[in-house]
Amino acid sequence: MSKTKDYVRPRTRLYLITPPRIEDVEGFAALLETALSAGDVACLQLRLKTGAGEIDAEATRAVGAAVTEMAQAYGVAVLINDSPDLAVELGADGVHVGLGDMSVKQAREIVGPDMIVGATAKNSRHTAMQACEAGADYVAFGAFYPTGTKEDTVEASPELLEIWQESMEVPCVAIGGITVENAEPLILAGADFLAVSSGVWNHPKGAPLAIAEFNALLDRLEQAGA
Repeated sequence: MSKTKDYVRPRTRLYLITPPRIEDVEGFAALLETALSAGDVACLQLRLKTGAGEIDAEATRAVGAAVTEMAQAYGVAVLINDSPDLAVELGADGVHVGLGDMSVKQAREIVGPDMIVGATAKNSRHTAMQACEAGADYVAFGAFYPTGTKEDTVEASPELLEIWQESMEVPCVAIGGITVENAEPLILAGADFLAVSSGVWNHPKGAPLAIAEFNALLDRLEQAGA
């Protein structure tokens, strides 16, 4: 799993996460398409929750039916939070499992060898390495900043990304309160992907401009050799 000496890290990309609740599915689909046309997005995670914090299967099906093929047409991988069964049902590209969800191994058994399986590691390299050994395609570290999108978060340091990037091949995702204004240290530390939700959907100038601004930052840092 270690990197070779001549490894060159690809440009950091965006990992977009839906708002936890979506009332107007058609309106969201239209907004999403406008946002995806504004700049590069690597993947879209459908993370829709009930008031109790559990996956909202009905909402996930509705949003998935409205946006999956459209997002894939933009070259965006669609991932379903928590549920590999729904990922298969909706024709998604993969699933993301949290620490309280089923194991990476169980998820892989359901989705098969060709779909993406991502795993939450919070601030633990040990947990991340266990996920990799079980077959995870990426690991997500965070929260790096305070976030209102998810409860029960733990604080993570950018140093975690630096250590991971120096030693491991499996890509890492930085998550938690990331905005255009605070993203640079995480990019410089080695995040392969920036997971963003409210930093896009609650951007004061709108989601499409947020996507454009994130990409402008990523392009600038890549050109500077960061």
